Amino acid sequence: MTELSGVVLPGPSILIREFRTSDVDDAFCVVGDERVTKFLSFDSRSYKQAAAMISAAVARTSDDPRSEYYLAIATPDKDRLVGFIRLALGGVTAAKLGYAVAADHWGKGYATEAVRIMLRFAFERLELHRVTAAIGPDNDASLAVVRKIGFLFEGRLRDHVFTNGAWRDSLLYSILLDEFSIAVNRAHNR
Repeated sequence: MTELSGVVLPGPSILIREFRTSDVDDAFCVVGDERVTKFLSFDSRSYKQAAAMISAAVARTSDDPRSEYYLAIATPDKDRLVGFIRLALGGVTAAKLGYAVAADHWGKGYATEAVRIMLRFAFERLELHRVTAAIGPDNDASLAVVRKIGFLFEGRLRDHVFTNGAWRDSLLYSILLDEFSIAVNRAHNR
């Protein structure tokens, strides 16, 4: 597996890049917003907690080897953070995927584009074989994203996360390298 630092992954509508300490205000608009965090595996965070999250993510970019790629989703025109995406490496050439987009930017296709870009990074540059995503059963938008990209449903993880004062199930989806290659070829032939 190739170790990379200073990750920058451009796309047509977004840019995926390392977090910066200047991202705190924009990150707080994601992790401090209950419209967003009701779908995540953690409760809304305070501004101080958002700042600590960004500081820790920036510090982890120098880890060698990296155990995760926790990256900002930004608009390329103003380079403003509108969300985040994370690959947590684990197992043998496998990773867990997570992502969130600020509520004010929902419906623009940023999550779908970010997941596609991150999967290309995972499979082509990190040489992974498998990526999973655990999604809350009521998160229809996120479920639509992974289904559109070609993830397959594996099962329900009962009482998977404790968030917003209650246990919540997650629906487990995965995509393998060969499935992603097929999905990419299908998209190019349209």
